Amino acid sequence: MAPLLPRARRRLAWAAAALALAALAGCAQLGYYWQSAAGHIGILRAARPVPEWLADPRTPDALRERLALAQRIRRFASERLALPDNRSYTGYADLHRAAAVWNVVAAPPHALTLRTWCFPIAGCVGYRGYYAEADAQAEAGRLRADGLESAVYPVPAYSTLGWLDWAGGDPLLSTFIRYPEGELARIVFHELAHQVVYVPGDTEFNESFATAVERLGGAEWLATQAGPQAREEYAQFDTRRRAMRALMDDTRRRLAGIYDSPAAQARDWPAVDAMKQEAMDAFRARYQQLRAGWSGPRQGAYDAWVARTNNATLAAQAAYDALVPGFERLFEREGRDWRRFHAEVKRIAALDADARRQALDAADAPRPPPGKEKGHPDA
Repeated sequence: MAPLLPRARRRLAWAAAALALAALAGCAQLGYYWQSAAGHIGILRAARPVPEWLADPRTPDALRERLALAQRIRRFASERLALPDNRSYTGYADLHRAAAVWNVVAAPPHALTLRTWCFPIAGCVGYRGYYAEADAQAEAGRLRADGLESAVYPVPAYSTLGWLDWAGGDPLLSTFIRYPEGELARIVFHELAHQVVYVPGDTEFNESFATAVERLGGAEWLATQAGPQAREEYAQFDTRRRAMRALMDDTRRRLAGIYDSPAAQARDWPAVDAMKQEAMDAFRARYQQLRAGWSGPRQGAYDAWVARTNNATLAAQAAYDALVPGFERLFEREGRDWRRFHAEVKRIAALDADARRQALDAADAPRPPPGKEKGHPDA
C-alpha cells in the first residue's frame, strides 16, 4: 500500500477516533452519538502541540506565558503527583466558545436523586454532555416537559480517561487556559486523576477522588512552585468555594429532610412545595449575604449557578464533594505518598460499591501490619 499523506493520516486518525469515542460514550441514539464524536474530533482537529504555539510569532504573549505555565504544571503532575505521563495537556486548542461542553442534569421535583444515562464503558452517569449549548437546552426542555427539574451548566474541561492518548490525548483548552494559576493547576490535576482511576457507574467515587487529587495536589503546587500573588489569589478563591460548599451542603440537608417529612410521606405536595420554596429562598438570601462580603472582579462568580439552583444542580454538586474527606484521610494514612495513595485507591476501586465506601470511612484507621489484613488466614 502506498504511504498515506499527512492529511490523509490525520483523517484516518480522526475517523478511528470517532469509532473509539462511540465505544467510549456508548451512545444509543445516533444523533447523540454523532454530536458527541464530531464534537470531540473538532477539538482534536483544533489542537496543536504546545511547542508549535510557543514558536509561532502570532501567538499573543499572554497566551504564550499561560502555555508555558501549563507545561510546568503538567510536568509537576507526573513528577510529583504520580499522575499519568502521557500526551494529555501537551497540546492546545482555541475553541472560540465559552465551554468545552454543556452538561444537562435532571432530578425529580421532590428528591435529590439524579436522572442517569448509561453507556457501556463510562457506566451510568448523572449528566449528559452536548457540544452545542442549544442542544443541551433543548434536552433540558424535554426533561422539564417530563416533569423533572433540569439545568444546563458549562464545563471547561473533561477527560477521555486516557483512551485517546494515541490521538493526542486531552488538550489544554481556551475555556480554562486563562484561569488563575492555582485554578489552572487544579483543573489539570483533576482531569488527569480520572486517568488513574475510573469506576464505571460510580460518579460519586470518581469525582470525589479527582476532587481530592486537585485539592491536595493544588496545595502542594502552591506551596512549592507558586509565588505570593498566586497563593493569595487562590486563597481568596478557596475561601469563597468553601463557604459556597457549606451553604450547598446545608441546603441539601434541609431539602432532604423536607422530602422525607411526614408531609412528603402523606403526599401532601402543596405543603412540601411550600417548605421547599422557603428553603430555596433562605439559600439565595444567605448567598446574597456571602456575596456582599466579597469584592473584586469575580464577586459574582457564583451568580449564574445560584440562579439555576434546583434539586438537579444540588445533587450534581454533591457527587464532587461527598467522599473527599475519606480520600484525604487515605492520603494521610499512606504517608502523603502519591504512588502508595494511587495504588490503594485502585485497590479500593476494585471492590463493590458498599465496600468502597466502607474502606473510605475506615481510612483514618492505621494500616494493619503485613499478614494481618482483614481476611488474611494469619489474622
